[in-house]
Amino acid sequence: MMLALGSYAAFSISDAFSKLLAGQLNPFEVAFSGGVFGLLILPFLRQPHESYLDIIRPQQKGMWVLRAVCVFAATACSVEAFMLLSMPEALALMFLMPLFVTILSVVLLKEKVSAWAWLAVVLGFVGVLIVLRPGVRPLNLGHLCALMAAFANAGSVIAYRLASTESVRLSLFGSSLIGPLIGNGLLMGVHVSWPADVKAWIFLFGYGFLAALGQLLMMLATARAPANRVALPQYTQMVWAVVLSYLVFHEPLDRWMFIGISVLTFSGMLNWLRQRIRYEHMAMKERKAARKSAKAMAGIIQ
Repeated sequence: MMLALGSYAAFSISDAFSKLLAGQLNPFEVAFSGGVFGLLILPFLRQPHESYLDIIRPQQKGMWVLRAVCVFAATACSVEAFMLLSMPEALALMFLMPLFVTILSVVLLKEKVSAWAWLAVVLGFVGVLIVLRPGVRPLNLGHLCALMAAFANAGSVIAYRLASTESVRLSLFGSSLIGPLIGNGLLMGVHVSWPADVKAWIFLFGYGFLAALGQLLMMLATARAPANRVALPQYTQMVWAVVLSYLVFHEPLDRWMFIGISVLTFSGMLNWLRQRIRYEHMAMKERKAARKSAKAMAGIIQ
């Protein structure tokens, strides 16, 4: 849980750095830096038996390419969204990712989704509507980018599930580096510019390194705790967004935004509670089956 909290904190501060670069560098160049500075994390991920070539030598090439494309789209769109919107607004739309994951898992993975899961995602959607209040407040390109980032992140989650047999960590992490490097590298070529001063370089490094550090901490967290527990602290990102938006960017926060954030958080808690009950029920069934098996084995031995 502490690793997950650290991961979401790193992601939030990284997003703030990208917002500080608004008007100085184009979003594709900023997203490209995420891949460049992410290379610094590789020595901490590589295991003795792995080769750095495993980054581009996955066991499941199709899923690797799909993850790379999704991460590229998510990074480019999220940087643009944070540059154009307040942090709570951008994150509110990106928190629609669970809704897209649920829909894609039903359509592509043929998974069964309970009524409680649908209730959680509907509540999340209602929370987003309260934060944005379409029709009352104007929508712009930033909102579209945040929505596309949420969908792209959902696509990367589905690709990760489809490639669950991938055992090499460098391959799993490599797609999240190569996608932004190639995609954003090509798109930034038209408007690339050199950072104007040392402060811009610090912001650029802060964005790229913290984004990669967040990925590393998340991989370590998921290796030590069930996915439902690791996902719960995600909503601390909204706390970070509100605090950074107010203290760093001096952006106004109204009561409707707090109401929408509360609904979003409640939907996440409901989804976490549903998953916890489900996993505990499955664990109880497994324990009962194990006890029956042990009794049957003892009877055979006797």
